[in-house]
Amino acid sequence: MGLLTAAEALPVERLTDYEELDGYELSGYEYVDQALILKFNGGLGTSMGLDLPRCLLPVRDGLTFLDYIARQVSYLQQQLDRHVPLMFMNSFHTRAATLAALTAYPELRNGIAPDFVQHRFPKIDPATLEPAAWSANPDREWCPPGHGDVFASLDTTGLLDKLLAAGYRYVFLSNADNLGATLDIKILGYMVENRVPLLMEVANRTLSDRKGGHLAQNADGGLLLREFAQCPQAELDGFQDIRRYQFFNTNNLWAHLPSIKETLRSHCGFLPLPPIFNRKPVDPMDISTPEVIQMESAAGSSISVVPGAAALRVPRIRFLPVKRCEDLLIVQSDVYRTTRNHRLVMNPKRINPQPRRAPTVHLDPRYYGHYRDLEARFPFGAPSLVRCLSLEVEGDVRFGRSVVIEGNVRIRNPKASPMLIPDGTVLNDTDS
Repeated sequence: MGLLTAAEALPVERLTDYEELDGYELSGYEYVDQALILKFNGGLGTSMGLDLPRCLLPVRDGLTFLDYIARQVSYLQQQLDRHVPLMFMNSFHTRAATLAALTAYPELRNGIAPDFVQHRFPKIDPATLEPAAWSANPDREWCPPGHGDVFASLDTTGLLDKLLAAGYRYVFLSNADNLGATLDIKILGYMVENRVPLLMEVANRTLSDRKGGHLAQNADGGLLLREFAQCPQAELDGFQDIRRYQFFNTNNLWAHLPSIKETLRSHCGFLPLPPIFNRKPVDPMDISTPEVIQMESAAGSSISVVPGAAALRVPRIRFLPVKRCEDLLIVQSDVYRTTRNHRLVMNPKRINPQPRRAPTVHLDPRYYGHYRDLEARFPFGAPSLVRCLSLEVEGDVRFGRSVVIEGNVRIRNPKASPMLIPDGTVLNDTDS
């Protein structure tokens, strides 16, 4: 149910590269008045133990994702001397807190709407395939159906027609937890000049991307997206072969709104995206609660539905998400620096085989699975990781001030009592 086999998802060998886009910025500047920015913001930070919108998670220097997004957009507007609207797709979980936080940035009011609320679907009881019931917290009986719901929600809320009437033709969509996703004038120009109705930004897969959704094509050459949950169990090894499936979906998408409107109308208002069935506890804050099925879809799957959709290979720096505590630790460390335009870029001091990448970090989920756990065990902030290739921590380990990790370091503490890494410790290619 909802599976895509290797015979249906063939590899993609060659794509247009971002490095080939010189000159397109001229059209980008010309059409930026017709563009807006939309952030997917339907999820809570439950995977990190927080019952609040993921965009409000403290990321770096005391700033949240929302703070970074707001400052990036403000800087863009100043540089272009144009008002590029910012909009959020919220869920019933995230709307109130997100709108409250946005009041700190009145300059971003766009005259249309700061957000819209996506649909909500009932969670499914896997035994009966009926809507799940959870009397302890009825709100937990419902879930947002993923970012694949974006175009249908834009349409049913009436916002799509309002945007078109106001003269907007292009939208840049990305996850609120991706700090590398900013509106790029070159890509906008490429969309305009080549009349691309939908464009997916993809990047080269690495070993750390093995389980992420990858780009593929059908037998006729049409592009499609295959998520991990859509792969048959017997084909998981092939799914994770990064030489066969070279490109992963960053979930940075560009859409031509009139084309989206036309596609929606041809499908009775809803895009026929492949369903994704995820099994999760009915209360994501309590893993002991009964398992349910959440039916979702991915926005990137629109690439197989919108006629003429295309993909563009972009630099890895446009994909900088924070999904787990390991990601957060890396972002908080000296691996990255904050630029004037409030983007994070890799520290030039980082020495790594080309192309330069962030270190691989694995933290014991028993002790570092939640944000508060991370704070407790790194009370003075992240260690220096600028010269780290990999860090693995097993057991309860607490880090002092100004700790430096270099090369490949593995730290194991088999004892029940915490191990302390003293202030100023330098660990270099250590297995202890």
